[in-house]
Amino acid sequence: MRRPRLIASDVDGTLLTPLEQVTERTAGAVTRAVGEGVPVVLVTGRPPRWIPPVAEQTGLTGYAVCSNGAVLYDINTDRVLDVHGSLDPVLLADVAEALDVALPGCRLAAERVSHTAIDHELRNFVIESEYRNPWGDGEGFVVPRAEVLGHPAVKLMVSHTKMNSDEMAASARAALDGVVDITFSSGAGLIELAAHGVTKATGLGQVAGLLGLGAEDTISFGDMPNDLQMLRWSGHGVAVANAHPVVLDAADEITATNSEDGVAQVLERWF
Repeated sequence: MRRPRLIASDVDGTLLTPLEQVTERTAGAVTRAVGEGVPVVLVTGRPPRWIPPVAEQTGLTGYAVCSNGAVLYDINTDRVLDVHGSLDPVLLADVAEALDVALPGCRLAAERVSHTAIDHELRNFVIESEYRNPWGDGEGFVVPRAEVLGHPAVKLMVSHTKMNSDEMAASARAALDGVVDITFSSGAGLIELAAHGVTKATGLGQVAGLLGLGAEDTISFGDMPNDLQMLRWSGHGVAVANAHPVVLDAADEITATNSEDGVAQVLERWF
């Protein structure tokens, strides 16, 4: 690939080490790219409020695509610029009913968004009792299921303690084919549902358009199934070696693991 004009990277499992840190080597590669006029965009399943710690480590102040493409966030101003494809309460209720049949014993959580990264009045993240977050961070307001489903959400998250994410996704797709987009960023019994057609690729495509660039100008990095569409859309899609098997199969190139500065090893060809 020729030198990219736009760089996009997933965050967890890709840009960050297993200890959720940005190494000096990776931060240096990102800083040099930005310094030479090449934007670096974070494209992640994370909500906007989880972006500032990563931005601080990388020095990034531009765009971030959050919630698997549903939210466009401006790091510098801490503002949500655009929201795509919210799931309305009627659809959420229908989806939950189907999930109870397809995934008995599942538990739900909803991610909501306002115009700032954190909105305590909105309750950005609500969970029902016994919902399990694989990251174990204890975040979320515990509410009845009716409250989880009662407001528009950019993402519905589904956990199950006795299934892995691949198994859950297969069962959920069989029950909800075409109704919502189903993906995951952790293999530990968690799937993520978004409005049909909303992916990291659509979010990154919006950023590229704002910058006057296209897929052919873009290199992207990822590790999990929620990165697939982004890697396929980009002119050059790179998987880190620790990626999910379907991502390794789809990538144009495989670099080193996230613990070995895989992103930096590729960027250092040009920066």
